[in-house]
Formats: sequence, C-alpha cells, structure tokens
Amino acid sequence: MQELRSKSKVCANVFCGAGRECSVTENGHPACLCVEECRPHKREVCGSNGKTYHNHCELHRDACLTGIKIQIAHDGHCEEKKMEKLINSPVVCYLADRNELRNRVIEWLQSEVVPDGWFSKGSNFSDVLLKYFQNYDNGDAQLDSAELLRFIQHNETGVKMSSPYGEEENNRLLRSLCVDALIELSDENADWKLSFDEFLNCLRPGFNPPDKKCALEDETYEDGAETQMECNRCVCACGNWVCTAVVCDGSNKLPALEEMEGNDQEMTEEEWTRRVAELNKHQESVEKMKMVPSEV
Repeated sequence: MQELRSKSKVCANVFCGAGRECSVTENGHPACLCVEECRPHKREVCGSNGKTYHNHCELHRDACLTGIKIQIAHDGHCEEKKMEKLINSPVVCYLADRNELRNRVIEWLQSEVVPDGWFSKGSNFSDVLLKYFQNYDNGDAQLDSAELLRFIQHNETGVKMSSPYGEEENNRLLRSLCVDALIELSDENADWKLSFDEFLNCLRPGFNPPDKKCALEDETYEDGAETQMECNRCVCACGNWVCTAVVCDGSNKLPALEEMEGNDQEMTEEEWTRRVAELNKHQESVEKMKMVPSEV
C-alpha cells in the first residue's frame, strides 16, 4: 500500500501519453514506460497497420512496444486482407518484427529487475540477463539459435507477436526467424552464437538496432521490398533476400510475370537455389564494399 501511495505521489503531475504509464525508477524518479497490461475491455478498433486490436489501449501499447506510429483507422474489426499475397510470399521476419520481439523481451526482463532494499541486494538488468544466460546455456558459454529460442519461449505470453500469418506453424516459424535476426544483430564474430557480452549488447535497452537494406544490381532496397524470379517471390527482410521455393513448371507464374517476356524455360530446384545464393552473395559483396574506405 505504501508503494502505491509513493507511486501516486511521484507520478501525480506526470502525463505519459497513450500506451504509456508512469513508473517509479530505482532512484525514486518518474519514468514513462509502455503499459504493462491493458484492462480486459473489448471494444475492437482497426489500426492504420491493418491489424485489429481488442481496444484502444492494446493499439497504443503495441505502438509503444514496437516504436511504430499506429493510428486508429476506424472502430470495429479490420477488413480481412487478401491472402493471395501472403500465400505467394515467403514467411519472413521484417525489421519491425525483429524490433517488436526484442522490445517485448526487454520489457519482460525489465519487469524482473529488483532494486536494492535496506538489508538486501537487488538485481540489475545485467544480473537478470546473466541468470537466464546460465540457465539456457548448454555449457559452452554461448547461446545458439535453439537455446535463444527456448529462452524467449520461457515467457510465451510476454513475447507473443502479432503476425499476419494465419497458421500457427507459420507463426512459430516467424518467431524462429526473428530469433536468427536477433543473433545476427550482435553476433560480432559471425559464428551464429552469442557470448554473454553479445547477448547483453543485443538486449541492452539503450541500443538502437540499425535498419538494414538489401542490394541488387547496384541498387539498395528498403525492408519489405519485393522482386520476382520466375514463379517465385523474393522479399527483402532484415538485409537479406528471402524467396519462396516453388519449382517452376510454366503454369504457376505470378501475375506480374505474365507481362514479362515469354521465356517459359523451366527452372529446376538446383537452378533456383543457385539464383537465391547469387542474390545474397551480391548482397554480401555490397556490404563489404561499404566497409572499405574510399581513396581520396
């Protein structure tokens, strides 16, 4: 009760805005954080991102967690999206998905920080991370993608992601892909494993993840950009081209390809794999060129 009165007093004149609430820091100062949990009030609204939310609070909370500006498009359920594009597109983790998952994990971890008491030592953010790192590490002092995924799934409710994919299997795949994107974010030695320092850097609240772009034919493409190869659709996601894996037989071309030159030559699975590898090899070459300082 004393804690509630203290919070009420400290936050008395603090306005945090929609989706945020006032909280008291370890030093006793007010701080605006994303709303931890909305009241179970159902009055559906449609967001400008095409997602339906149970109420206004859920929409503003999602905007706060993801760092994306989401406005209310209208009251009620959003119109169902056409699934054709989703069916023809690969399941990918976009930058927004990666950042959403990261923000949800950070918020969950921050809720477990315990300030020092009069006669007891609390735990800071690094202490909480170290505890989980040791719990899920198999003994090699590194977390691979499977171990990091188990860590994240430890709090299934706290890291539940909003996804356009209807099937639960695709939603699980999305989370797995976003775990890989998190590893890539701070994997300094490119071994696809995170040491504790890399793990700490990945989830450090003050760290702003960079926006990565894809390269193709001397041009750069924003996250979410698309291109086509035969009957397959390729999407730029977190700096990499990701393509569907359909073996083209001439009858399953994407609509946009019907307008292109009439080359009905089949592409074998081996040829398709080679084409995707060429896309990403070109991407790697462009990234390396950016790292080499130009001569004056």
